[in-house]
Amino acid sequence: MFEESFECFPNRRACEYLDKFMTYRELDRHSKHFASYLQSLGLKPGSRVAIMLPNVLQFQIAMLGVLRAGFVVVNVDPLYIARELEYQLKDSGASAIVILENFAHVDQQISASVPLRKVMVTSLGEMIGMKGVVVNFVVRNVKRLVPARDLPDHITFNEALSEGSRSRWSKPSTSLNDIAFLQYTGGTTGLSTGAILLHRNILSNVIQTELWLEPGLKRKK
Repeated sequence: MFEESFECFPNRRACEYLDKFMTYRELDRHSKHFASYLQSLGLKPGSRVAIMLPNVLQFQIAMLGVLRAGFVVVNVDPLYIARELEYQLKDSGASAIVILENFAHVDQQISASVPLRKVMVTSLGEMIGMKGVVVNFVVRNVKRLVPARDLPDHITFNEALSEGSRSRWSKPSTSLNDIAFLQYTGGTTGLSTGAILLHRNILSNVIQTELWLEPGLKRKK
């Protein structure tokens, strides 16, 4: 579905963050590079990759990159404390995590009990150019919203994209019956439960949405 959008609407805006727009062409390129990087880690098909991010451009890139690598997206609430994060990573069997630097200290607290193949750390301004430099300075030095952490083997998000750009992406043989997401519940009545969403489930929801669209809007370039 996304590859069709990349082909049909490359110049359209896919998402926006702090007045920075990312087109489908850019999303295609970045997510493919991220997928290549993940595949270079030697993860097995169907491996779980956790994403602990707010609404930043990196989320869309990481989410699509995980799917394009043939892996499973595990969305993690950015507000989780160490105990909650530890449970979800163990329960899902996550092999790697993409995490905002504001929350990286939480992962550090559980790193001994939940070893991961790779930790990828990003910042609020990492994907928005010079404006991002200002955003990161304010967040880190003025508002002091980034606690100190020690994750010696981590890699930044841009470093992962750069390494992925030098690797070859292998399109996975993903079927409609493969798992796309492990979407955890809120856990208001007990421990969070990972709801299994297949690629078929996601596609069915998209088709149902399109049925509500006017015919002239469905595939108009």
